Amino acid sequence: MNARERSMKETRDRILEVALEVLGENPDAGMGEIASSAGVVRRTVYGHFPSRLDLLRALMERAVAEMEAVLAEVNASEADVSWVEFVARVWPVTHRYRVLLALRRGEHGETIHGLLGPVDELLADLVQRGQDAGVFARHLPAGLLSQLAYGAVFAIADSDRSDLGSRAATITSLLMLGVPEARAVALAPG
Repeated sequence: MNARERSMKETRDRILEVALEVLGENPDAGMGEIASSAGVVRRTVYGHFPSRLDLLRALMERAVAEMEAVLAEVNASEADVSWVEFVARVWPVTHRYRVLLALRRGEHGETIHGLLGPVDELLADLVQRGQDAGVFARHLPAGLLSQLAYGAVFAIADSDRSDLGSRAATITSLLMLGVPEARAVALAPG
C-alpha cells in the first residue's frame, strides 16, 4: 500500500470512527455533521461513502465482522457456556455499535438487518446445539430464540442504565434461552 492509499484508508477509518460517535449522540445526524466532526469537508465524506446508506452499511459490515470474529473464538463444549463467552466477548462490540440498533428501526432497517444474516445464522446454530442438548428451551425455533436473546443484549447495552452491564445482559439472555435462573446467575461473570 503506497502513501496515498494509506492516507485514504486512514481518512476513511477516521470518518467511520467519528460517524459512530456522532450517530451515537444523534442517530439522525447528517453527512455534513459527520464531516465537520471528522475535520474534513462533506465532499471527502461523500468521496468515501456516496450516500448515508453506504456509510451505515460500512459501519454495519464492521460490526458484523467483529461479531463473527467473536463467535469464531467461542468454542466451549456446553452451549450455555459458549453463550456466556459470546456475551462477554461481544459486550464491547455491542456497546460500541449500539447506535445501529436505533438506526435499524429507521428507514435503513431492512438493509442493516440483512447484513446481520451471517451473525444470525451462527447464533441460531449455537442455540440449536443448546436445544438439541436440552440446555436451551424449545418453545421457539432456534433462529427466533437466538435473535430475541441477543436482542436483549443489545437492548441492555443501549439502555440509559449505567448500572447494568454485561452481567445483566448475560443473565437476561440466558433466562430468555430457558436456562434456569440459578445456573444463569452462576455462569454470569463477576
